[in-house]
Amino acid sequence: MNVVVVESPSKAKTINKYLGPGYKVLASFGHVRDLPAKDGSVLPDQDFEMLWEVDSASAKRMKDISDAMKTADGLILATDPDREGEAISWHVLDLLNKKRVINGKKVQRVVFNAITKKAVLDAMAAPREIDVPLVDAYLARRALDYLVGFNLSPVLWRKLPGARSAGRVQSVALRLVCDRESEIERFITEEYWNLSALLKTPRGDEFEARLVVANGKRLQPRAIGNGEDAAKLKALLEGASYVVDTVEAKPVKRNPGPPFTTSTLQQAASSKLGFSASRTMQVAQRLYEGFDIGGETVGLITYMRTDGVQMAPEAIDAARAAIVDQFGNRYLPEKARFYATKAKNAQEAHEAIRPTDFNRTPDQLRQYLDADQLRLYDLIWKRGIASQMASAEIERTTVEILADKSGEKAGLRAVGSVIRFDGFIAAYTDQKEDGEQSDDGDEDGRLPEINARENLAKQKINSTQHFTEPPPRYSEATLIKKMEELGIGRPSTYAATLATLRDREYVTIDKRKLVPHSKGRLVTAFLESFFTRYVEYDFTADLEEKLDRISAGELNWKDVLREFWTAFFAQIEDTKELRVTNVLDALNETLAPLVFPKREDGSDPRICQVCGTGNLSLKLGKYGAFVGCSNYPDCNYTRQLSSEGGAEAEASGLNEPKSFGKDPVTGEELTLRSGRFGPYIQRGDGKEAKRSSLPKGWKPEDIDYEKAMALIALPRDIGKHPESGKMISSGIGRYGPFLLHDGSYANLETVEDVFTVGLNRAVTVLAEKQAKGPGGGRSTPAALKDLGDHPDGGKITVRDGKYGPYVNWAKVNATLPKGKDPQSVTVEEALALIVEKSGKPSGTKARAKAPAKAKVAAAATKTAKATAKPKAKVVKKPVAKTVKKSA
Repeated sequence: MNVVVVESPSKAKTINKYLGPGYKVLASFGHVRDLPAKDGSVLPDQDFEMLWEVDSASAKRMKDISDAMKTADGLILATDPDREGEAISWHVLDLLNKKRVINGKKVQRVVFNAITKKAVLDAMAAPREIDVPLVDAYLARRALDYLVGFNLSPVLWRKLPGARSAGRVQSVALRLVCDRESEIERFITEEYWNLSALLKTPRGDEFEARLVVANGKRLQPRAIGNGEDAAKLKALLEGASYVVDTVEAKPVKRNPGPPFTTSTLQQAASSKLGFSASRTMQVAQRLYEGFDIGGETVGLITYMRTDGVQMAPEAIDAARAAIVDQFGNRYLPEKARFYATKAKNAQEAHEAIRPTDFNRTPDQLRQYLDADQLRLYDLIWKRGIASQMASAEIERTTVEILADKSGEKAGLRAVGSVIRFDGFIAAYTDQKEDGEQSDDGDEDGRLPEINARENLAKQKINSTQHFTEPPPRYSEATLIKKMEELGIGRPSTYAATLATLRDREYVTIDKRKLVPHSKGRLVTAFLESFFTRYVEYDFTADLEEKLDRISAGELNWKDVLREFWTAFFAQIEDTKELRVTNVLDALNETLAPLVFPKREDGSDPRICQVCGTGNLSLKLGKYGAFVGCSNYPDCNYTRQLSSEGGAEAEASGLNEPKSFGKDPVTGEELTLRSGRFGPYIQRGDGKEAKRSSLPKGWKPEDIDYEKAMALIALPRDIGKHPESGKMISSGIGRYGPFLLHDGSYANLETVEDVFTVGLNRAVTVLAEKQAKGPGGGRSTPAALKDLGDHPDGGKITVRDGKYGPYVNWAKVNATLPKGKDPQSVTVEEALALIVEKSGKPSGTKARAKAPAKAKVAAAATKTAKATAKPKAKVVKKPVAKTVKKSA
């Protein structure tokens, strides 16, 4: 009997069926050990010795594998076919060797790109050894990421309070977003005019032609820069006669693109489906692991972490057969198409992402997949089959027209296209973002019949004013595309990198665009000022290339680490003498458009508007950066550096306090102000003035006199309790809206309840809280969504708590990712969050989320036991085993 180790239990169950009784397939649940999230896990002074930690959940899984190996004949490592999968196999083997259960038994490594019976059996027939250079590249990458994160982040904490972390790839991706924002801020709008003529042929057909030649010169884009020039040209066109000079019809062929890679799939899913990169990978993982179709569990797509753009020969043959069946012989090219990757430093050796069987059309799988799974599979199927289809045939017609007004001449052009044969467009068309030209047909439309040398009748002259626009902010899709072009990061890291930027609140997403938050701008400006080399695009790409050369066996991984660490450590040491004033001076200049935005009255934006003499500057506080006056404490003017989303917030629109009038009781003025912690209501002046921050969700522009009075009057007396005779009051505290009675608190559901809750409801809420007894804690929030039963028993629900929405199962509460809509949570996502919360120690990296594969698959295949008791329990302190990776 041979023990086979894969990454997820769903794969284990399927592969066990393929292999039969002579094999026992067990799951590692992703990585079985990782570097502890603490200083000293990588030791440069000891030749980069690495200390690994096995968490309690992984220790149990390794015990199961170890126990099975005691009676096994051999070990087959069948983890995923990429660098991370190779590393997992190496970790498993290293731990088993330390447990002394291998004892000379045969160890083999197999890889398969799809979970189908043929792919698995073919892999078993062609085993190999662990790819040591690939493991070395993994070790180098982990060490680099660790050394950057755990040495650079403390510098940020000391010199830039409020900053969360820095990372080798994360910081460079953030710089891309921030550089684009700076480019937008520096952009100067320019005026330009376009002129066109609506003309009619002798047959009565109308069409539009654009002005392209004037005064004997060809007009460049935006060449007409003002209304005066536009008016002169319009007068020429108004009085001109028109004749067709030439008509040229040219056939054009458009070829299909290659099948999806990881990055192009993420880009297309964002553009066409609105999926985030992480959502795309979650759904693709499920499609890869497979579904029970016709009594057999089978993977629907090939492995989804790849740079490869080529399909296997048998897949090309299957695609060509499907093209004839689905579209007809006309759509099949004479020869198969072959593609080469254009991505910088592409290094993955396996196939592009494609269906495992092109005969499984999206319509045939509709009954087995949920909506998101079907949409993504449909995208992959169409792109895959389109890659082998015939070219689209387009006829492009260009008409040149002469305009003549008493010898004063101009030239106009009309362009139109007609799709004569749709070819691959019948299956798939790209969808571009940010105003890029689409390739799904022709943007110029169809022209009527137009013949050379015939006269045209002028119908109307159009003169339109335009203004140049700044470059668009990155979306997740366009940022991934840019990172791939520059060679920054790898396909398997893009989703995790973007998630980190959101989780650190360095960027926010507004209408699918990535907007840098002030924290992100500050971190980027700091790194560009004092760690320039390590956020340079070329430097990061060159380091990625070295990692790829390690994979190819061309470089020694420790030599690369030594070279990097020597220079990096020296840079870290140099910052020890760096004073905070030096940091602030540098940031004031680098971020001048953000810190000192132009004022409408043209006054100096660096002079305090309150005292009129102080200089404004960045200040650093416990909670981050803000703008303050140099005359403090005589002038206590402060304002936030930015509002949520990174747009400049001059006190959230408040350059000066906004007055609502006077409190009728105290006679003190009621004002809306903004400080370093955000907008607030203030009654009166001086140190004794009462202040109340705006609750979460309240916008300064929505505040009126009534709301201001209600807020400043808190706590609000509701009435006396019928039993105790003591007053019940409501208010807003550190943990949100509450009721207070006789020293006891109870939560209210919303801020609005604070101002509207009546005595009867308040008594009920207090009674429900009291019914929980001493130590009962806060009332359990009502479920927002019921996701059904957990495979181990017990309901899974989505609830809303004081720290935001979360998934609840038994005693496990797992917070939803920032920005995730509670109503859109699927059972697969919930199970992944639960596994991560209950079974992963702090600091485990993104790859360790692979245990979610098991629970996700189990949710789809395992019937919940009606009598089973919930088995989850909160792991307060992981039981760790520490081992050393020798040089």
